[in-house]
Amino acid sequence: MTNPAAVAWRERIIAKLSNTQPRHAGVDWIVPGLSIAESSKYRSLFPTTPIPAAVLVPLVERPEGLAVLLTQRATQLRNHAGQISFPGGRIETVDADVKAAALREAREEIGLDPRFVSVIGYLPDHILLSGFRVTPVVSLVRLGFELLLDATEVQDTFEVPLSFVFDPANHRMRRRRLALTDSEIELCDIPYGDRNIWGATAGMLMTLYNVLQEPTMDEPRR
Repeated sequence: MTNPAAVAWRERIIAKLSNTQPRHAGVDWIVPGLSIAESSKYRSLFPTTPIPAAVLVPLVERPEGLAVLLTQRATQLRNHAGQISFPGGRIETVDADVKAAALREAREEIGLDPRFVSVIGYLPDHILLSGFRVTPVVSLVRLGFELLLDATEVQDTFEVPLSFVFDPANHRMRRRRLALTDSEIELCDIPYGDRNIWGATAGMLMTLYNVLQEPTMDEPRR
Protein backbone atom coordinates (compact mmCIF):
# COMPACT_ATOMS: atom_id res chain seq x y z
CA MET A 1 0.00 0.00 0.00
CA THR A 2 1.28 3.47 -0.82
CA ASN A 3 2.27 5.59 2.16
CA PRO A 4 -0.31 8.43 2.50
CA ALA A 5 2.39 10.89 3.58
CA ALA A 6 4.36 10.07 0.43
CA VAL A 7 1.30 10.75 -1.71
CA ALA A 8 0.95 14.13 -0.02
CA TRP A 9 4.58 15.04 -0.79
CA ARG A 10 4.19 14.02 -4.43
CA GLU A 11 1.01 16.02 -4.83
CA ARG A 12 2.51 19.00 -3.06
CA ILE A 13 5.61 18.96 -5.28
CA ILE A 14 3.42 18.97 -8.37
CA ALA A 15 1.18 21.72 -6.95
CA LYS A 16 4.07 23.97 -5.91
CA LEU A 17 6.46 23.49 -8.83
CA SER A 18 4.39 22.69 -11.93
CA ASN A 19 4.25 26.28 -13.19
CA THR A 20 7.76 27.32 -12.23
CA GLN A 21 10.43 28.42 -14.69
CA PRO A 22 14.19 28.91 -14.26
CA ARG A 23 15.04 32.25 -12.65
CA HIS A 24 18.55 33.40 -13.52
CA ALA A 25 18.39 37.02 -12.33
CA GLY A 26 21.09 37.76 -9.77
CA VAL A 27 18.53 39.06 -7.27
CA ASP A 28 17.14 35.51 -6.98
CA TRP A 29 20.47 33.73 -6.41
CA ILE A 30 20.82 31.94 -3.10
CA VAL A 31 23.64 30.27 -1.22
CA PRO A 32 22.73 26.57 -0.81
CA GLY A 33 20.93 26.18 2.49
CA LEU A 34 20.12 29.88 2.94
CA SER A 35 17.12 32.03 2.06
CA ILE A 36 17.32 34.94 -0.38
CA ALA A 37 17.47 37.36 2.56
CA GLU A 38 20.24 35.41 4.28
CA SER A 39 22.15 35.00 1.01
CA SER A 40 22.12 38.75 0.41
CA LYS A 41 24.62 39.16 3.28
CA TYR A 42 27.21 37.36 1.15
CA ARG A 43 26.39 38.98 -2.20
CA SER A 44 29.76 40.73 -2.31
CA LEU A 45 31.39 37.28 -2.40
CA PHE A 46 29.36 36.02 -5.36
CA PRO A 47 31.33 35.39 -8.57
CA THR A 48 30.64 38.16 -11.09
CA THR A 49 30.32 35.78 -14.05
CA PRO A 50 29.44 32.36 -12.62
CA ILE A 51 29.43 29.33 -14.91
CA PRO A 52 25.83 28.22 -15.68
CA ALA A 53 25.16 24.64 -14.58
CA ALA A 54 22.17 22.39 -13.94
CA VAL A 55 21.48 19.40 -11.74
CA LEU A 56 18.64 16.91 -11.91
CA VAL A 57 16.83 16.34 -8.62
CA PRO A 58 15.45 12.83 -9.34
CA LEU A 59 12.60 11.72 -7.06
CA VAL A 60 11.99 8.03 -7.67
CA GLU A 61 8.36 6.91 -7.39
CA ARG A 62 8.70 3.88 -5.13
CA PRO A 63 5.55 2.09 -3.85
CA GLU A 64 6.51 3.07 -0.31
CA GLY A 65 6.98 6.71 -1.28
CA LEU A 66 9.29 9.08 -3.10
CA ALA A 67 13.04 8.53 -2.77
CA VAL A 68 15.84 10.92 -3.70
CA LEU A 69 18.37 9.41 -6.11
CA LEU A 70 21.87 10.66 -5.27
CA THR A 71 25.37 10.03 -6.57
CA GLN A 72 28.73 9.79 -4.88
CA ARG A 73 31.26 11.50 -7.09
CA ALA A 74 34.44 9.76 -8.18
CA THR A 75 37.44 10.46 -5.98
CA GLN A 76 39.71 11.55 -8.86
CA LEU A 77 37.56 14.50 -9.96
CA ARG A 78 39.02 18.00 -9.77
CA ASN A 79 35.87 19.56 -8.30
CA HIS A 80 33.93 18.15 -5.33
CA ALA A 81 35.68 14.76 -5.48
CA GLY A 82 34.00 12.04 -3.43
CA GLN A 83 31.09 14.24 -2.40
CA ILE A 84 27.44 13.28 -2.50
CA SER A 85 25.63 15.16 -5.23
CA PHE A 86 22.88 15.21 -7.81
CA PRO A 87 23.72 14.26 -11.40
CA GLY A 88 24.56 17.42 -13.28
CA GLY A 89 27.19 19.75 -14.64
CA ARG A 90 27.85 22.72 -16.89
CA ILE A 91 25.27 23.84 -19.42
CA GLU A 92 26.85 23.23 -22.84
CA THR A 93 26.17 24.84 -26.21
CA VAL A 94 24.48 21.62 -27.36
CA ASP A 95 21.81 22.03 -24.64
CA ALA A 96 18.57 23.68 -25.71
CA ASP A 97 17.85 24.81 -22.15
CA VAL A 98 18.40 24.05 -18.48
CA LYS A 99 16.09 21.03 -18.60
CA ALA A 100 17.99 19.55 -21.54
CA ALA A 101 21.30 20.05 -19.75
CA ALA A 102 20.11 18.30 -16.58
CA LEU A 103 18.68 15.35 -18.51
CA ARG A 104 21.84 15.04 -20.63
CA GLU A 105 24.11 15.09 -17.61
CA ALA A 106 22.00 12.47 -15.82
CA ARG A 107 22.15 10.20 -18.85
CA GLU A 108 25.91 10.67 -19.25
CA GLU A 109 26.79 10.27 -15.57
CA ILE A 110 24.45 7.50 -14.41
CA GLY A 111 22.72 6.23 -17.56
CA LEU A 112 19.26 7.49 -16.53
CA ASP A 113 17.06 7.31 -19.63
CA PRO A 114 15.02 10.54 -20.06
CA ARG A 115 12.00 8.43 -21.04
CA PHE A 116 11.56 7.57 -17.35
CA VAL A 117 11.88 11.18 -16.18
CA SER A 118 9.10 13.75 -15.85
CA VAL A 119 10.41 17.24 -15.12
CA ILE A 120 8.06 19.03 -12.71
CA GLY A 121 9.72 22.41 -12.20
CA TYR A 122 12.67 24.42 -10.95
CA LEU A 123 14.16 25.73 -7.73
CA PRO A 124 15.90 29.13 -7.50
CA ASP A 125 19.45 29.27 -8.81
CA HIS A 126 22.04 28.29 -6.20
CA ILE A 127 25.32 30.16 -6.33
CA LEU A 128 28.51 28.30 -5.48
CA LEU A 129 31.34 30.54 -4.40
CA SER A 130 33.66 28.21 -6.32
CA GLY A 131 32.23 29.84 -9.47
CA PHE A 132 29.04 28.04 -10.55
CA ARG A 133 25.39 29.09 -10.80
CA VAL A 134 23.36 25.90 -10.49
CA THR A 135 19.70 25.47 -11.44
CA PRO A 136 18.05 22.47 -9.71
CA VAL A 137 15.58 20.69 -12.03
CA VAL A 138 13.06 18.77 -9.92
CA SER A 139 11.69 15.62 -11.53
CA LEU A 140 9.74 12.44 -10.89
CA VAL A 141 11.30 9.16 -12.06
CA ARG A 142 9.01 6.22 -12.76
CA LEU A 143 10.13 2.68 -12.08
CA GLY A 144 11.62 0.45 -14.76
CA PHE A 145 14.81 2.47 -15.28
CA GLU A 146 18.29 0.96 -15.16
CA LEU A 147 21.48 2.81 -14.30
CA LEU A 148 24.89 2.58 -15.97
CA LEU A 149 27.49 4.64 -14.12
CA ASP A 150 30.30 6.53 -15.78
CA ALA A 151 33.11 5.44 -13.45
CA THR A 152 35.22 8.46 -14.36
CA GLU A 153 32.59 10.72 -12.76
CA VAL A 154 30.46 8.61 -10.41
CA GLN A 155 31.61 6.09 -7.85
CA ASP A 156 28.18 5.00 -6.63
CA THR A 157 24.46 5.84 -6.48
CA PHE A 158 21.96 5.37 -3.67
CA GLU A 159 18.45 6.41 -2.69
CA VAL A 160 17.17 8.13 0.44
CA PRO A 161 13.45 8.24 1.30
CA LEU A 162 12.18 11.78 0.84
CA SER A 163 10.30 11.44 4.14
CA PHE A 164 13.68 10.90 5.86
CA VAL A 165 15.23 13.92 4.15
CA PHE A 166 12.30 16.13 5.14
CA ASP A 167 12.12 14.96 8.77
CA PRO A 168 13.55 17.78 10.94
CA ALA A 169 14.76 15.13 13.40
CA ASN A 170 17.34 14.11 10.76
CA HIS A 171 18.72 17.63 10.21
CA ARG A 172 22.05 18.39 11.87
CA MET A 173 23.13 22.02 11.97
CA ARG A 174 26.88 22.47 11.47
CA ARG A 175 29.12 25.48 11.12
CA ARG A 176 30.99 25.38 7.83
CA ARG A 177 33.43 27.73 6.17
CA LEU A 178 32.33 29.38 2.96
CA ALA A 179 34.54 28.39 0.03
CA LEU A 180 37.43 30.78 -0.65
CA THR A 181 36.61 32.95 2.42
CA ASP A 182 37.21 33.13 6.15
CA SER A 183 33.48 33.39 6.83
CA GLU A 184 31.56 30.63 8.59
CA ILE A 185 27.83 29.98 8.38
CA GLU A 186 25.49 27.45 9.95
CA LEU A 187 24.21 24.94 7.41
CA CYS A 188 22.27 21.70 7.53
CA ASP A 189 23.81 18.23 7.17
CA ILE A 190 21.60 15.18 6.65
CA PRO A 191 23.39 12.00 7.86
CA TYR A 192 22.01 8.79 6.33
CA GLY A 193 23.58 5.52 7.44
CA ASP A 194 27.31 5.75 6.85
CA ARG A 195 26.90 8.68 4.43
CA ASN A 196 26.57 12.38 5.09
CA ILE A 197 24.60 14.62 2.73
CA TRP A 198 26.00 18.14 3.10
CA GLY A 199 27.11 21.22 1.21
CA ALA A 200 25.27 22.28 -1.94
CA THR A 201 23.30 19.03 -2.18
CA ALA A 202 21.89 19.30 1.34
CA GLY A 203 21.27 22.99 0.70
CA MET A 204 19.22 22.30 -2.42
CA LEU A 205 17.19 19.65 -0.57
CA MET A 206 16.50 22.15 2.20
CA THR A 207 15.45 24.72 -0.41
CA LEU A 208 12.97 22.18 -1.80
CA TYR A 209 11.73 21.44 1.72
CA ASN A 210 11.26 25.15 2.48
CA VAL A 211 9.47 25.78 -0.82
CA LEU A 212 7.05 22.96 -0.06
CA GLN A 213 6.32 24.43 3.38
CA GLU A 214 5.07 27.66 1.86
CA PRO A 215 1.26 27.73 1.78
CA THR A 216 -0.58 27.56 -1.51
CA MET A 217 -3.31 30.08 -2.35
CA ASP A 218 -6.02 28.05 -0.61
CA GLU A 219 -4.01 27.19 2.52
CA PRO A 220 -3.38 29.19 5.70
CA ARG A 221 0.24 30.11 6.46
CA ARG A 222 1.86 27.58 8.82
